[in-house]
Amino acid sequence: MTRVRPLRWLGRLLLGLIAVQLLYFAAATIGGMIPANAQWKEAGEGIRVYVADNGVHTDLILPVAAEGVDWRDLVRPGDIRDSRYAGLSHLAFGWGDRAFYLETPDWGAIRPGTALKALFGSDGTVLHIAHMPEPRPGPKLRAVMLRPDEYRRLAAYVRATFATGPDGRAAPIPGYGAADAFYAARGRYSPLSSCNEWTGRGLRTAGVRTGAWTPLAFSVMFWR
Repeated sequence: MTRVRPLRWLGRLLLGLIAVQLLYFAAATIGGMIPANAQWKEAGEGIRVYVADNGVHTDLILPVAAEGVDWRDLVRPGDIRDSRYAGLSHLAFGWGDRAFYLETPDWGAIRPGTALKALFGSDGTVLHIAHMPEPRPGPKLRAVMLRPDEYRRLAAYVRATFATGPDGRAAPIPGYGAADAFYAARGRYSPLSSCNEWTGRGLRTAGVRTGAWTPLAFSVMFWR
């Protein structure tokens, strides 16, 4: 009898965790399908930005310099291991939990403890920025043409994420390879305000038609 009761409670706990996951997935699906800025139409010409999806995480890919926005005051050649990559035309911006980002160079390196901590939320966040040439659109990488004012709103949103000091710069942290670096960031990470919701919020701020809530990668890409 005493053995049965703990097993019963364990079973209920597991069922509860599964139910929470299913509800979260359902809410993420609905949130991605409900459009914000529903009347928005893509510009015929302007500034082309990109949304990249690796199946779990999304990045915004922006030109190094366009429409009066130049990222080189924040993202400097000396911040990466090989400054030659700083001459490339585009930057990939991703935001997320500091510990998870720094300790997970690839999905095979995920540690259960690190992932569990991220699920409970964290005030420690970073921006991951990679220098790259202009990408080629594909199923997992979509181009979005923005008007100048839309692009400036998106850029202002991204810029406001940097946790800058008195010198106007965010502290750089070594990246995974020769062409990327991390930077101290603002914002609290949680399942409700995830790395993908950061991407979706940026697109909504720019005025682009995007899901009303985009906590998962597919939520971001639904309207792409």
